[in-house]
Amino acid sequence: MKVFKRILIVLFVIIVVTGLGVGMYGYTFYEDKLKEQPLADKINEVRNDYTFVNIDEVPKDYINAVIAVEDRRYYDHGAIDIIGLARAMFTNIKNGEMQEGGSTITQQVAKNLYFIGEENVFRRKIAEMFMAIDLENHYSKEDIIELYINTIYFGDGYYGIKEACNGYLNKDPKDMTLAESTMMAGIPNAPSAYAPTASKELCKQRQNKVISSMVENGYITQEQADGIDQSFIDEINVEK
Repeated sequence: MKVFKRILIVLFVIIVVTGLGVGMYGYTFYEDKLKEQPLADKINEVRNDYTFVNIDEVPKDYINAVIAVEDRRYYDHGAIDIIGLARAMFTNIKNGEMQEGGSTITQQVAKNLYFIGEENVFRRKIAEMFMAIDLENHYSKEDIIELYINTIYFGDGYYGIKEACNGYLNKDPKDMTLAESTMMAGIPNAPSAYAPTASKELCKQRQNKVISSMVENGYITQEQADGIDQSFIDEINVEK
């Protein structure tokens, strides 16, 4: 029994020390990024870009679609969603493939602002968590999702909802229909696959996922979902 207790103590110490080491590894990276450019300055830079769109300049259907498919518990959790992370892990293990991610919208904003191109995924993920906590402590949920729609990548060189709408739909974000909103909400998960210029079929499949998520979360009725016409996707052909 004494030997067993000693083993448990040793294991506990190893876990604690390892956890602290991993935390410091990511925290140092997070601090270095803030020294390069403070969070407030980075956000002001995004907001001052000519392509920046305020949250009240996009349809509510689009915001609801983003939340439904990317982070359904967005307004109920903080920077990190433990429940969502566990659900994603269970789904991926159950289906034997990577079908869901566990990152919150806030974590994705942290990545978009500071960590795009970072090759060390493990260090980036830890740093993202600290940056996400910083974001949640200083900005509202509306501010954060506004930053999300303005920094996320849509494929074809389009960053942010304004560039993507202008490029794919030849219109401003405020003029998106429900059908267009659901398509646009689905693209950022994997632009190389879901952009309408990459694969019409995969784009429609992803849009169907967004639509079903909206129904599941009460944003639209099944009748509204059934009435969504996907034929406009076949007409999208961006010339570079």
